[in-house]
Amino acid sequence: GHCKSLKPAWDKLMEEFKDSPAAAVVDVDCTAAGQPLCEKYGVSGYPTIKFGPVDDMKDYQGGRSFEDLKKFAEENLGPTCGPGENIDLCDAETKAKMEAYLKMSVGKLEGKVRKAQKDFEEEMPIMKKVFAYVSKAEGKAEGKSDL
Repeated sequence: GHCKSLKPAWDKLMEEFKDSPAAAVVDVDCTAAGQPLCEKYGVSGYPTIKFGPVDDMKDYQGGRSFEDLKKFAEENLGPTCGPGENIDLCDAETKAKMEAYLKMSVGKLEGKVRKAQKDFEEEMPIMKKVFAYVSKAEGKAEGKSDL
């Protein structure tokens, strides 16, 4: 049911964006040739709408009318902040960070990526445990102070 009701609006949206140099609106048949692509992006229910850069697809949760889809596409599809020609789309803080990274050698940048990954993988579980413990302890302390 949902696929059939979305199809006319989606087809119209694909037509609107077919000549866009910066945004692609496509459909993929997950039951046929598109199955590996759907598995890669975790599509399990149909219809599913995903958006964003290929390496960071997100689930679309908005309205399914043509008007809703078109408004979302106009506001969210297209170039995003990144190094190179899209750096001016970044806020000042992100732009400054990217410019600093761009000055580094590939080796130095790889080292920074590895360190950040290691810090995240080692520190995050510890921080989450401590946060949960402290939050629980504060909750108990706040409860007692009312007595």
